[in-house]
Amino acid sequence: MHKILLVEDDTIIASGLVYALEKEGFFVVHSATITAAVAAVSAHKFDAAVLDVGLPDGIGFSLVDGLRAIGASVLFLTAVDDEGNIVRAFEAGAEDFVTKPFRLGELMARIKAILRRRSGGGNMITLGKVSINISEGKVYTNNVTIELTALEYRLLLVFAGHKGQTLTRGQILNLIWDSEGIFVEDNTLTVYIKRLREKLGTNVTIETVRGVGYRANDN
Repeated sequence: MHKILLVEDDTIIASGLVYALEKEGFFVVHSATITAAVAAVSAHKFDAAVLDVGLPDGIGFSLVDGLRAIGASVLFLTAVDDEGNIVRAFEAGAEDFVTKPFRLGELMARIKAILRRRSGGGNMITLGKVSINISEGKVYTNNVTIELTALEYRLLLVFAGHKGQTLTRGQILNLIWDSEGIFVEDNTLTVYIKRLREKLGTNVTIETVRGVGYRANDN
């Protein structure tokens, strides 16, 4: 049974999440403060943690190092359209984020995806008509290999990990930097996305959201 730490001070949100997580078979420890969460981390070896950013006695970012030290994956709950917090979440070491207000089904799917990656069950992921073999670092469509550069491949992974979600240019740049140590200038990002679109063709739809960023959808 996977152990999940939930750090959320909103009692209504917390009670709903605890109920939903336990219904899915998870062992859940809920903490409403940083202090309580630190004590919980000392007492349990968690597989994953869902952290709110703003808490009564501090910010969720301060918990990441302790959680990563015990091998726990981290997913942040952040305020709507708060790009600063989203970027900081990834810089702190989070594997994913969900903005408030959120859809429960989406949050559950993201938690399960994180846990699958931990257990090695996420070697194959899909986006549109494209299959990505993570263990081999290869991309296919109709059993034909699509040759991508390292950066194009990383961009595809970012979009595959956030299907249907609008990502700002800043978020995409941060995800690339955070994961691979690659620095990409903002104006260069446009070029790489153009190349990725050309190579994927109609197999994946990467939509430009004017004035915001990009969104990839399953066809």
